[in-house]
Amino acid sequence: MTILNFVTQEELDNLDEDPRMAFMALVNHAQRSLSHQLDQYDPDDERGWRQREEIQQRFMNVVVAAGKRFEIEPFASTVVPRHQDYRNSDYKQFESDLDHYVTQLVIDNSIRARKNSVEIFPDSKGKIRSYVHGLRTCIEQAKMHEAKRKALLDKLNQFERELEKARINILAVTLLTFEILGIPGTAWASWEVAQKLVTNITQIFAEAKLLEDQTRQIAPANSAPKALSPPRPSKSQPAPGDLDDEIPF
Repeated sequence: MTILNFVTQEELDNLDEDPRMAFMALVNHAQRSLSHQLDQYDPDDERGWRQREEIQQRFMNVVVAAGKRFEIEPFASTVVPRHQDYRNSDYKQFESDLDHYVTQLVIDNSIRARKNSVEIFPDSKGKIRSYVHGLRTCIEQAKMHEAKRKALLDKLNQFERELEKARINILAVTLLTFEILGIPGTAWASWEVAQKLVTNITQIFAEAKLLEDQTRQIAPANSAPKALSPPRPSKSQPAPGDLDDEIPF
């Protein structure tokens, strides 16, 4: 049994470049597959129980291997019990710890997504939609291959769908800007008009993001993520309320 028994090749190919995001997605895919596989065996039957135990140990092996590859602690340093030493309690504890760390990763992702997005108010969205309509006209009138024209119009459609969200990913407007500005000026019926429309859109986003950051004083989007915290104090640390804490010598 390999990683492909828990995660498809397509899912692996679509993993995010960010190691923490990739690890979180891989674990999510693997856990769904694990649940499906375990449901095929009766835990009250000895043979079924053994099969479930085998699958759980292999799941642990996959997650730990992924942790090592993506350098996600503590999984990068975790040692999977040898087959003959494996006990069901090992998996129970591993499952609990994994939930603890993945919860932190999910929260980190939510916080980062908020930092990389901005709320655009309805009146500003109305202006953006009018600029997008203008860009659509510019693209339809431009001299370019039909395949390229269709691709650009699809980008506009995708951008308009993004506008329906409460918070809009900054990357959406960045990608749209790159796509438009990447077309040679000679292809446009009026390069000045297309450029002005793109500038107007980016300016609305820039002003909204600047105001939001100043108001909420959030950290920069590229700030380093916090280290994941362990579910329990290390053995070298005294537990809260340790009697030694009250001994003055």
